[in-house]
Amino acid sequence: MKRRPDVTLDQLNAWNKNTLGEHLGMEYTQIGEDFLIGRMPVDHRTHQPLGLLHGGASVALAETLGSVGATMFLDLEKQYCVGLEINANHIKSVRSGYVYGKATALHVGRKTQVWEIRITSEAGDLVCISRITMAVLDR
Repeated sequence: MKRRPDVTLDQLNAWNKNTLGEHLGMEYTQIGEDFLIGRMPVDHRTHQPLGLLHGGASVALAETLGSVGATMFLDLEKQYCVGLEINANHIKSVRSGYVYGKATALHVGRKTQVWEIRITSEAGDLVCISRITMAVLDR
């Protein structure tokens, strides 16, 4: 399967309106043939009580990037996708700045998709690695 060529960053960022992604300050920054890159601030919205990036915020970024990435391959009038399973390993802590996520398609099938999401700090350190399996459903 091929990614829809009509998908734009403006369109994807508009989808964030009134969502968790908007609340957490997520934005999409780059689209490729089999990947999507975005970023999220590390601030009061995404901290845990000790002032570190909350692991749940990393998973929210991973699920958002994987889900939206998977959607880029669908005819939205005929199909949609939902998360079936997600896992994450938290590798390094971050206190401030931005984290960047790159979601890369590992498998794009007719009924499932599998995406790997690597989240890094501004310095390029691996913060979290995640994998999401998406179910592709007919409307």
